Amino acid sequence: MVKSIFWKKSFLVIILLTAALSGWAQSSLKIAKLKYGGGGDWYANKTSLPNLIRFGNSELKMNINPVEDVVEVGSPDLFTYPFVHMTGHGNVVFTDAEARNLRNYLLAGGFLHIDDNYGLDPFIRREMKKVFPELSFVELPFDHQIYHLKYDFPNGLPKVHEHDGKQPQGFGLIYQGRLLCFYSYECDLGNGWEDQSVYKDPEELRRKALQMGANLLDYAFTIL
Repeated sequence: MVKSIFWKKSFLVIILLTAALSGWAQSSLKIAKLKYGGGGDWYANKTSLPNLIRFGNSELKMNINPVEDVVEVGSPDLFTYPFVHMTGHGNVVFTDAEARNLRNYLLAGGFLHIDDNYGLDPFIRREMKKVFPELSFVELPFDHQIYHLKYDFPNGLPKVHEHDGKQPQGFGLIYQGRLLCFYSYECDLGNGWEDQSVYKDPEELRRKALQMGANLLDYAFTIL
């Protein structure tokens, strides 16, 4: 646990120093969408992250740069982001080098949110085994702190869109007591972050999705 705290603090210090040196205008942190190979639509939900950033900045004063970045799995730039979001409907393939890079990023204190946009599940489970052969996704209990940070979700993830009639589930990869990857399944959380005009979801439902997203950001930024 001590080692995990050291990793997290060191990682955030590096990010903040990078931000200061690069002169990001009035924003100390950036977050990114993960670009991966295999043919899946990693670029889905074009308005989701900008809206989540706007919500976090306006509601929780998070001071995140309003422009999302795109980062490739194998890029050294991955280490400049405390929070990386991954989504899509289809195939995902990590090369061995990409899997090592992603593992090192997560062990160094980074946080990955994987959002199944329906159809991602069999591919991401297979590929994350390349990243952490020794770990498996475990369903997080509803009393896990990620559901009770800035906003309270006593019943876990909100259900944004119906597909197979299943309950939404939040899975995690936990290494030495630290949650380093959160996987939202049968939820379509990122769809709930999109502009209202995209899916015409009720505003109350969109707000719940954004609140859960803000919990994820808060966890990545502050929880050791």
